[in-house]
Amino acid sequence: MHAPVILQSEWREPASILAGLAHEDYCVGLISDGSVERGRWSYVAARPDEILSVDPEEGLDPFAALSVLIGSSLGMDPAIDPDLPPFQGGVIGLATYELGARSEPVTLARSQGWPDMVCARYCGLLAFDHHNQRLFAVGCGSNPQKAADMASSWLALPRPSAFEGRLAQGFDAAATNSDYEVNVARVVEKIEAGEIFQANIAQAWQGRLRSGATPADLIERLIAASPAPFAGYVKLPGRAVVSNSPERFIRIQAGTPRLAQTRPIKGTRPRGIDAPSDQAMAETLRASIKDRAENLMIVDLMRNDLARVCVPGTVRTPQLFEVETFTNVHHLVSTVVGELIVGVDAGEVLRATYPPGSISGAPKVQAMRVISQLEPPRGPYCGVLFWAGFDGGFDSSVLIRTVALVQDAEGWLFEVRAGAGIVADSDPASERLETEDKISAIRAALSEGEP
Repeated sequence: MHAPVILQSEWREPASILAGLAHEDYCVGLISDGSVERGRWSYVAARPDEILSVDPEEGLDPFAALSVLIGSSLGMDPAIDPDLPPFQGGVIGLATYELGARSEPVTLARSQGWPDMVCARYCGLLAFDHHNQRLFAVGCGSNPQKAADMASSWLALPRPSAFEGRLAQGFDAAATNSDYEVNVARVVEKIEAGEIFQANIAQAWQGRLRSGATPADLIERLIAASPAPFAGYVKLPGRAVVSNSPERFIRIQAGTPRLAQTRPIKGTRPRGIDAPSDQAMAETLRASIKDRAENLMIVDLMRNDLARVCVPGTVRTPQLFEVETFTNVHHLVSTVVGELIVGVDAGEVLRATYPPGSISGAPKVQAMRVISQLEPPRGPYCGVLFWAGFDGGFDSSVLIRTVALVQDAEGWLFEVRAGAGIVADSDPASERLETEDKISAIRAALSEGEP
Protein backbone atom coordinates (compact mmCIF):
# COMPACT_ATOMS: atom_id res chain seq x y z
CA MET A 1 0.00 0.00 0.00
CA HIS A 2 1.17 3.51 -0.78
CA ALA A 3 1.67 6.03 2.02
CA PRO A 4 -1.45 8.12 2.63
CA VAL A 5 -1.75 11.61 1.17
CA ILE A 6 -2.91 14.20 3.71
CA LEU A 7 -3.93 17.66 2.51
CA GLN A 8 -4.75 20.45 4.96
CA SER A 9 -7.64 22.81 4.26
CA GLU A 10 -9.32 25.77 5.93
CA TRP A 11 -11.37 24.80 8.99
CA ARG A 12 -15.03 23.94 8.56
CA GLU A 13 -17.43 22.35 11.02
CA PRO A 14 -18.05 18.68 10.15
CA ALA A 15 -21.83 19.13 10.14
CA SER A 16 -21.57 21.68 7.35
CA ILE A 17 -19.74 19.18 5.12
CA LEU A 18 -21.84 16.19 6.12
CA ALA A 19 -24.99 18.04 5.07
CA GLY A 20 -23.85 18.13 1.43
CA LEU A 21 -23.16 14.38 1.33
CA ALA A 22 -25.79 13.03 3.70
CA HIS A 23 -28.24 12.01 0.97
CA GLU A 24 -25.70 9.58 -0.56
CA ASP A 25 -25.91 5.92 0.37
CA TYR A 26 -22.97 4.83 2.53
CA CYS A 27 -22.19 8.37 3.61
CA VAL A 28 -20.93 8.26 7.20
CA GLY A 29 -20.27 10.93 9.81
CA LEU A 30 -18.43 10.23 13.07
CA ILE A 31 -18.90 13.50 14.91
CA SER A 32 -17.20 14.10 18.27
CA ASP A 33 -17.73 16.73 20.92
CA GLY A 34 -14.54 18.73 20.58
CA SER A 35 -14.79 20.12 24.11
CA VAL A 36 -13.57 16.83 25.64
CA GLU A 37 -10.15 15.19 25.27
CA ARG A 38 -11.36 12.03 23.57
CA GLY A 39 -13.56 14.12 21.27
CA ARG A 40 -10.68 15.67 19.36
CA TRP A 41 -11.32 14.01 15.98
CA SER A 42 -14.37 13.81 13.73
CA TYR A 43 -14.62 12.15 10.32
CA VAL A 44 -16.82 12.35 7.25
CA ALA A 45 -16.53 9.66 4.58
CA ALA A 46 -18.45 8.71 1.44
CA ARG A 47 -18.19 6.84 -1.86
CA PRO A 48 -16.51 3.65 -0.61
CA ASP A 49 -14.70 1.33 -2.99
CA GLU A 50 -16.02 -1.89 -1.42
CA ILE A 51 -19.12 -2.75 0.64
CA LEU A 52 -19.77 -5.74 2.91
CA SER A 53 -23.34 -6.43 4.05
CA VAL A 54 -24.09 -9.56 6.06
CA ASP A 55 -27.79 -10.38 6.20
CA PRO A 56 -29.22 -12.51 9.03
CA GLU A 57 -29.86 -15.55 6.83
CA GLU A 58 -26.36 -15.60 5.34
CA GLY A 59 -23.94 -18.29 6.45
CA LEU A 60 -20.98 -15.94 6.08
CA ASP A 61 -18.92 -15.38 9.22
CA PRO A 62 -19.19 -11.58 9.66
CA PHE A 63 -16.20 -11.27 11.98
CA ALA A 64 -13.91 -13.15 9.63
CA ALA A 65 -15.31 -11.18 6.66
CA LEU A 66 -14.55 -7.94 8.46
CA SER A 67 -10.99 -9.09 9.09
CA VAL A 68 -10.59 -9.87 5.39
CA LEU A 69 -11.98 -6.47 4.37
CA ILE A 70 -9.57 -4.66 6.68
CA GLY A 71 -6.66 -6.99 5.98
CA SER A 72 -7.03 -6.80 2.22
CA SER A 73 -5.27 -3.43 2.37
CA LEU A 74 -3.15 -3.75 5.51
CA GLY A 75 0.39 -2.49 5.30
CA MET A 76 0.03 1.18 6.17
CA ASP A 77 2.40 2.24 8.93
CA PRO A 78 0.77 3.11 12.27
CA ALA A 79 -0.39 6.73 12.52
CA ILE A 80 1.90 7.64 15.42
CA ASP A 81 2.06 11.41 14.79
CA PRO A 82 -0.36 12.91 17.37
CA ASP A 83 -0.94 15.91 15.12
CA LEU A 84 -2.32 13.75 12.30
CA PRO A 85 -5.66 11.89 12.26
CA PRO A 86 -5.68 8.52 14.04
CA PHE A 87 -7.95 7.19 11.27
CA GLN A 88 -6.33 7.60 7.84
CA GLY A 89 -8.53 5.29 5.83
CA GLY A 90 -10.01 1.86 6.28
CA VAL A 91 -13.37 0.36 7.16
CA ILE A 92 -16.35 2.05 8.80
CA GLY A 93 -19.14 -0.25 9.89
CA LEU A 94 -22.45 -0.65 11.66
CA ALA A 95 -23.32 -3.80 13.63
CA THR A 96 -26.83 -4.38 14.92
CA TYR A 97 -27.52 -5.81 18.36
CA GLU A 98 -28.64 -9.09 16.79
CA LEU A 99 -25.11 -9.72 15.53
CA GLY A 100 -24.68 -11.05 19.07
CA ALA A 101 -26.40 -14.26 17.95
CA ARG A 102 -23.25 -14.95 15.91
CA SER A 103 -20.84 -14.39 18.80
CA GLU A 104 -22.73 -15.97 21.71
CA PRO A 105 -24.76 -19.21 22.00
CA VAL A 106 -28.17 -17.54 21.91
CA THR A 107 -31.01 -17.45 19.39
CA LEU A 108 -32.31 -13.97 18.56
CA ALA A 109 -35.14 -12.92 16.25
CA ARG A 110 -33.81 -10.52 13.63
CA SER A 111 -34.98 -6.97 13.02
CA GLN A 112 -36.69 -6.90 9.63
CA GLY A 113 -34.65 -5.23 6.93
CA TRP A 114 -31.51 -4.54 8.97
CA PRO A 115 -28.35 -6.55 8.20
CA ASP A 116 -26.43 -8.07 11.08
CA MET A 117 -23.45 -6.03 9.92
CA VAL A 118 -22.83 -3.57 7.12
CA CYS A 119 -19.47 -1.93 6.53
CA ALA A 120 -17.53 -0.31 3.74
CA ARG A 121 -13.92 0.45 2.87
CA TYR A 122 -13.12 4.14 2.48
CA CYS A 123 -9.91 5.34 0.84
CA GLY A 124 -10.96 9.00 0.90
CA LEU A 125 -12.21 10.89 3.96
CA LEU A 126 -12.18 14.21 5.75
CA ALA A 127 -10.71 14.42 9.27
CA PHE A 128 -11.52 17.31 11.61
CA ASP A 129 -9.16 18.25 14.47
CA HIS A 130 -11.45 20.12 16.86
CA HIS A 131 -8.73 21.00 19.35
CA ASN A 132 -6.56 22.78 16.79
CA GLN A 133 -9.27 23.81 14.29
CA ARG A 134 -7.62 21.95 11.42
CA LEU A 135 -9.25 20.07 8.55
CA PHE A 136 -7.52 17.34 6.54
CA ALA A 137 -8.44 15.58 3.31
CA VAL A 138 -6.98 12.08 3.56
CA GLY A 139 -6.37 9.63 0.74
CA CYS A 140 -4.99 6.10 0.86
CA GLY A 141 -5.20 2.86 -1.10
CA SER A 142 -3.78 2.17 -4.55
CA ASN A 143 -4.15 5.82 -5.65
CA PRO A 144 -3.99 7.98 -2.50
CA GLN A 145 -3.71 11.28 -4.38
CA LYS A 146 -6.92 10.58 -6.29
CA ALA A 147 -8.70 9.62 -3.05
CA ALA A 148 -7.48 12.75 -1.27
CA ASP A 149 -8.59 14.91 -4.21
CA MET A 150 -12.02 13.28 -4.08
CA ALA A 151 -12.32 14.09 -0.38
CA SER A 152 -11.18 17.66 -1.03
CA SER A 153 -13.90 18.07 -3.64
CA TRP A 154 -16.56 17.55 -0.99
CA LEU A 155 -15.62 20.90 0.53
CA ALA A 156 -17.14 22.63 -2.51
CA LEU A 157 -20.48 20.81 -2.38
CA PRO A 158 -23.46 23.11 -1.79
CA ARG A 159 -25.01 22.88 1.64
CA PRO A 160 -28.77 22.19 1.55
CA SER A 161 -31.09 24.58 3.35
CA ALA A 162 -31.74 23.51 6.92
CA PHE A 163 -35.25 22.28 7.72
CA GLU A 164 -37.17 24.82 9.75
CA GLY A 165 -39.51 24.02 12.61
CA ARG A 166 -40.43 20.78 14.33
CA LEU A 167 -38.87 17.68 12.74
CA ALA A 168 -41.31 15.00 13.92
CA GLN A 169 -45.02 14.61 13.34
CA GLY A 170 -45.26 12.63 16.55
CA PHE A 171 -43.20 11.08 19.33
CA ASP A 172 -45.27 8.30 20.83
CA ALA A 173 -44.42 5.50 23.22
CA ALA A 174 -44.69 2.06 21.65
CA ALA A 175 -46.09 0.69 24.93
CA THR A 176 -47.59 2.10 28.11
CA ASN A 177 -45.61 3.13 31.17
CA SER A 178 -47.15 0.25 33.08
CA ASP A 179 -46.03 -2.24 30.40
CA TYR A 180 -42.42 -1.18 30.84
CA GLU A 181 -42.67 -1.25 34.63
CA VAL A 182 -44.12 -4.76 34.45
CA ASN A 183 -41.11 -5.85 32.39
CA VAL A 184 -38.77 -4.35 34.97
CA ALA A 185 -40.59 -6.23 37.72
CA ARG A 186 -40.25 -9.47 35.75
CA VAL A 187 -36.51 -8.98 35.49
CA VAL A 188 -36.27 -8.33 39.24
CA GLU A 189 -38.11 -11.63 39.81
CA LYS A 190 -35.59 -13.43 37.59
CA ILE A 191 -32.74 -11.87 39.55
CA GLU A 192 -34.31 -12.92 42.86
CA ALA A 193 -34.66 -16.45 41.47
CA GLY A 194 -30.93 -16.53 40.68
CA GLU A 195 -31.37 -16.64 36.89
CA ILE A 196 -29.35 -13.46 36.23
CA PHE A 197 -27.67 -10.63 38.14
CA GLN A 198 -28.55 -7.76 35.79
CA ALA A 199 -30.25 -7.08 32.46
CA ASN A 200 -30.68 -3.93 30.40
CA ILE A 201 -34.34 -3.49 29.46
CA ALA A 202 -35.45 -0.83 27.00
CA GLN A 203 -38.62 0.88 25.92
CA ALA A 204 -39.33 2.46 22.54
CA TRP A 205 -40.85 5.60 21.04
CA GLN A 206 -41.94 5.93 17.43
CA GLY A 207 -42.99 8.56 14.94
CA ARG A 208 -42.51 10.02 11.49
CA LEU A 209 -40.43 12.94 10.29
CA ARG A 210 -42.42 15.79 8.81
CA SER A 211 -42.54 16.10 5.05
CA GLY A 212 -39.20 17.40 3.79
CA ALA A 213 -37.28 16.59 6.99
CA THR A 214 -34.39 14.12 6.72
CA PRO A 215 -32.11 12.16 9.07
CA ALA A 216 -29.39 14.71 8.23
CA ASP A 217 -31.52 17.45 9.79
CA LEU A 218 -31.78 15.39 12.97
CA ILE A 219 -28.04 14.76 13.36
CA GLU A 220 -27.30 18.44 12.80
CA ARG A 221 -29.74 19.51 15.50
CA LEU A 222 -28.49 16.91 17.94
CA ILE A 223 -24.82 17.78 17.68
CA ALA A 224 -25.63 21.49 17.96
CA ALA A 225 -27.83 21.21 21.06
CA SER A 226 -26.44 18.09 22.79
CA PRO A 227 -22.88 17.31 21.68
CA ALA A 228 -21.58 13.84 22.51
CA PRO A 229 -18.20 12.14 22.12
CA PHE A 230 -19.56 9.50 19.73
CA ALA A 231 -22.32 11.07 17.65
CA GLY A 232 -22.76 9.28 14.35
CA TYR A 233 -24.65 9.27 11.07
CA VAL A 234 -24.95 6.36 8.65
CA LYS A 235 -26.99 6.47 5.42
CA LEU A 236 -27.91 3.11 3.91
CA PRO A 237 -30.27 2.38 1.00
CA GLY A 238 -33.72 3.24 2.38
CA ARG A 239 -32.43 3.40 5.97
CA ALA A 240 -30.41 5.63 8.23
CA VAL A 241 -29.01 5.67 11.75
CA VAL A 242 -28.52 8.82 13.82
CA SER A 243 -26.68 8.39 17.12
CA ASN A 244 -25.81 10.72 19.96
CA SER A 245 -23.88 8.17 22.00
CA PRO A 246 -21.71 9.06 24.99
CA GLU A 247 -20.25 5.55 25.28
CA ARG A 248 -17.08 4.06 23.86
CA PHE A 249 -17.21 0.31 23.27
CA ILE A 250 -13.72 -0.84 22.20
CA ARG A 251 -10.70 1.21 21.19
CA ILE A 252 -7.53 -0.43 19.88
CA GLN A 253 -4.32 1.56 19.85
CA ALA A 254 -2.23 1.00 16.73
CA GLY A 255 1.45 0.17 17.09
CA THR A 256 3.25 -2.06 19.61
CA PRO A 257 2.01 -3.11 22.07
CA ARG A 258 -1.58 -2.92 20.86
CA LEU A 259 -3.73 -1.87 23.79
CA ALA A 260 -7.50 -2.43 23.89
CA GLN A 261 -9.71 -0.18 25.99
CA THR A 262 -13.40 -0.25 26.85
CA ARG A 263 -15.35 2.33 28.90
CA PRO A 264 -18.71 0.89 30.01
CA ILE A 265 -21.40 3.22 31.31
CA LYS A 266 -23.67 2.11 34.13
CA GLY A 267 -25.39 4.58 36.43
CA THR A 268 -27.36 7.69 35.49
CA ARG A 269 -28.74 10.85 37.08
CA PRO A 270 -30.49 13.79 35.37
CA ARG A 271 -28.86 17.22 35.32
CA GLY A 272 -29.93 19.65 38.04
CA ILE A 273 -31.86 22.85 37.42
CA ASP A 274 -28.99 25.00 38.75
CA ALA A 275 -25.31 24.57 39.69
CA PRO A 276 -25.86 23.44 43.32
CA SER A 277 -28.55 20.90 42.43
CA ASP A 278 -26.51 19.69 39.46
CA GLN A 279 -23.48 19.07 41.68
CA ALA A 280 -25.72 17.30 44.19
CA MET A 281 -27.00 14.98 41.46
CA ALA A 282 -23.45 14.12 40.43
CA GLU A 283 -22.36 13.45 44.01
CA THR A 284 -25.43 11.30 44.65
CA LEU A 285 -24.52 9.20 41.63
CA ARG A 286 -20.88 8.93 42.70
CA ALA A 287 -21.88 7.69 46.15
CA SER A 288 -24.72 5.37 45.07
CA ILE A 289 -24.09 1.81 46.25
CA LYS A 290 -26.67 0.50 43.77
CA ASP A 291 -25.12 2.26 40.78
CA ARG A 292 -21.57 1.33 41.75
CA ALA A 293 -22.57 -2.32 42.11
CA GLU A 294 -24.35 -2.20 38.73
CA ASN A 295 -21.26 -0.66 37.14
CA LEU A 296 -18.90 -3.17 38.74
CA MET A 297 -20.88 -6.13 37.39
CA ILE A 298 -20.34 -4.87 33.84
CA VAL A 299 -16.69 -4.04 34.51
CA ASP A 300 -16.15 -7.66 35.57
CA LEU A 301 -17.98 -8.87 32.48
CA MET A 302 -15.87 -6.69 30.17
CA ARG A 303 -12.66 -7.79 31.91
CA ASN A 304 -13.65 -11.37 31.16
CA ASP A 305 -14.48 -10.59 27.53
CA LEU A 306 -11.22 -8.75 26.90
CA ALA A 307 -9.25 -11.52 28.60
CA ARG A 308 -10.24 -13.82 25.72
CA VAL A 309 -8.02 -11.83 23.34
CA CYS A 310 -5.45 -10.23 25.68
CA VAL A 311 -2.12 -11.36 27.07
CA PRO A 312 -2.79 -13.13 30.41
CA GLY A 313 -2.37 -10.81 33.37
CA THR A 314 -2.56 -7.56 31.37
CA VAL A 315 -6.28 -6.78 31.76
CA ARG A 316 -6.75 -4.11 34.41
CA THR A 317 -9.13 -1.36 35.50
CA PRO A 318 -7.26 1.95 35.84
CA GLN A 319 -10.41 3.98 36.53
CA LEU A 320 -13.52 2.96 38.43
CA PHE A 321 -16.76 4.89 38.98
CA GLU A 322 -15.85 8.21 37.34
CA VAL A 323 -18.74 10.66 36.95
CA GLU A 324 -18.96 12.16 33.46
CA THR A 325 -21.38 14.95 32.66
CA PHE A 326 -23.30 15.39 29.43
CA THR A 327 -25.95 17.84 28.25
CA ASN A 328 -28.91 16.10 29.86
CA VAL A 329 -27.46 13.48 32.26
CA HIS A 330 -24.58 12.45 34.51
CA HIS A 331 -23.13 8.96 33.96
CA LEU A 332 -20.95 6.61 35.99
CA VAL A 333 -18.10 5.36 33.77
CA SER A 334 -15.24 2.90 34.31
CA THR A 335 -12.24 2.04 32.13
CA VAL A 336 -10.85 -1.43 31.38
CA VAL A 337 -7.64 -1.96 29.36
CA GLY A 338 -5.58 -4.92 28.22
CA GLU A 339 -2.71 -5.77 25.87
CA LEU A 340 -3.88 -7.70 22.82
CA ILE A 341 -2.25 -11.00 21.92
CA VAL A 342 0.03 -10.61 18.90
CA GLY A 343 -1.88 -11.34 15.69
CA VAL A 344 -5.36 -10.67 17.09
CA ASP A 345 -7.24 -8.30 14.78
CA ALA A 346 -10.33 -6.12 15.13
CA GLY A 347 -12.68 -8.82 13.86
CA GLU A 348 -11.50 -11.23 16.53
CA VAL A 349 -11.81 -8.58 19.24
CA LEU A 350 -15.40 -7.88 18.19
CA ARG A 351 -16.21 -11.58 18.23
CA ALA A 352 -14.84 -11.91 21.78
CA THR A 353 -16.67 -8.91 23.21
CA TYR A 354 -19.94 -8.61 21.26
CA PRO A 355 -22.52 -7.45 22.18
CA PRO A 356 -21.44 -4.81 24.70
CA GLY A 357 -21.94 -5.91 28.27
CA SER A 358 -23.37 -2.57 29.36
CA ILE A 359 -26.47 -3.02 27.19
CA SER A 360 -26.96 -6.75 27.70
CA GLY A 361 -26.30 -7.76 31.29
CA ALA A 362 -24.72 -10.39 33.47
CA PRO A 363 -24.26 -13.23 32.88
CA LYS A 364 -24.31 -11.98 29.30
CA VAL A 365 -25.84 -14.95 27.49
CA GLN A 366 -28.68 -15.47 29.93
CA ALA A 367 -29.35 -11.72 30.08
CA MET A 368 -29.62 -11.72 26.27
CA ARG A 369 -32.17 -14.51 26.49
CA VAL A 370 -34.21 -12.56 29.03
CA ILE A 371 -34.09 -9.43 26.84
CA SER A 372 -35.32 -11.43 23.83
CA GLN A 373 -38.33 -12.56 25.86
CA LEU A 374 -39.33 -9.00 26.76
CA GLU A 375 -38.35 -6.88 23.74
CA PRO A 376 -38.80 -7.06 19.98
CA PRO A 377 -35.56 -7.17 17.93
CA ARG A 378 -33.45 -4.10 18.62
CA GLY A 379 -31.81 -3.57 15.23
CA PRO A 380 -29.21 -0.77 15.36
CA TYR A 381 -30.14 0.17 18.95
CA CYS A 382 -27.50 -1.25 21.30
CA GLY A 383 -25.37 -2.28 18.35
CA VAL A 384 -22.00 -0.73 17.54
CA LEU A 385 -20.67 1.91 15.12
CA PHE A 386 -16.95 1.53 14.43
CA TRP A 387 -13.95 2.45 12.34
CA ALA A 388 -11.06 0.07 11.66
CA GLY A 389 -7.90 1.59 10.22
CA PHE A 390 -5.56 -0.07 7.75
CA ASP A 391 -2.82 0.49 10.36
CA GLY A 392 -4.53 -1.70 12.98
CA GLY A 393 -6.22 1.11 14.92
CA PHE A 394 -9.87 0.76 15.87
CA ASP A 395 -12.53 2.73 17.73
CA SER A 396 -16.21 2.13 18.33
CA SER A 397 -19.27 3.38 20.14
CA VAL A 398 -22.26 1.68 21.69
CA LEU A 399 -25.39 2.74 19.82
CA ILE A 400 -27.36 4.12 22.73
CA ARG A 401 -29.17 7.49 22.35
CA THR A 402 -29.77 6.29 18.80
CA VAL A 403 -32.53 6.73 16.23
CA ALA A 404 -33.22 4.07 13.58
CA LEU A 405 -34.98 5.45 10.49
CA VAL A 406 -36.69 3.66 7.59
CA GLN A 407 -37.76 5.39 4.39
CA ASP A 408 -41.12 4.76 2.72
CA ALA A 409 -43.15 6.49 0.02
CA GLU A 410 -44.17 9.28 2.42
CA GLY A 411 -40.80 10.01 4.00
CA TRP A 412 -39.02 8.72 7.09
CA LEU A 413 -40.34 6.61 9.97
CA PHE A 414 -38.24 6.53 13.13
CA GLU A 415 -37.84 4.51 16.30
CA VAL A 416 -35.94 5.53 19.43
CA ARG A 417 -35.21 3.33 22.44
CA ALA A 418 -33.73 3.88 25.85
CA GLY A 419 -32.93 1.29 28.47
CA ALA A 420 -31.94 0.88 32.09
CA GLY A 421 -29.80 -1.68 33.85
CA ILE A 422 -32.10 -3.66 36.13
CA VAL A 423 -30.67 -5.13 39.34
CA ALA A 424 -32.16 -6.72 42.44
CA ASP A 425 -33.19 -3.47 44.13
CA SER A 426 -34.45 -1.69 41.02
CA ASP A 427 -37.68 0.26 41.38
CA PRO A 428 -39.79 -0.04 38.18
CA ALA A 429 -41.03 3.56 38.21
CA SER A 430 -37.55 4.96 38.86
CA GLU A 431 -36.06 2.88 36.05
CA ARG A 432 -38.75 4.14 33.68
CA LEU A 433 -37.96 7.73 34.59
CA GLU A 434 -34.28 7.05 33.94
CA THR A 435 -35.05 5.97 30.38
CA GLU A 436 -36.98 9.20 29.87
CA ASP A 437 -34.03 11.24 31.13
CA LYS A 438 -31.76 9.44 28.69
CA ILE A 439 -34.02 10.10 25.72
CA SER A 440 -34.69 13.78 26.50
CA ALA A 441 -32.12 15.27 24.10
CA ILE A 442 -33.40 13.23 21.16
CA ARG A 443 -37.00 14.00 22.08
CA ALA A 444 -36.16 17.70 22.11
CA ALA A 445 -34.35 17.55 18.77
CA LEU A 446 -37.32 15.83 17.15
CA SER A 447 -40.19 17.56 18.88
CA GLU A 448 -39.22 21.15 19.65
CA GLY A 449 -39.86 24.02 17.25
CA GLU A 450 -42.85 25.62 15.64
CA PRO A 451 -45.26 23.15 13.97
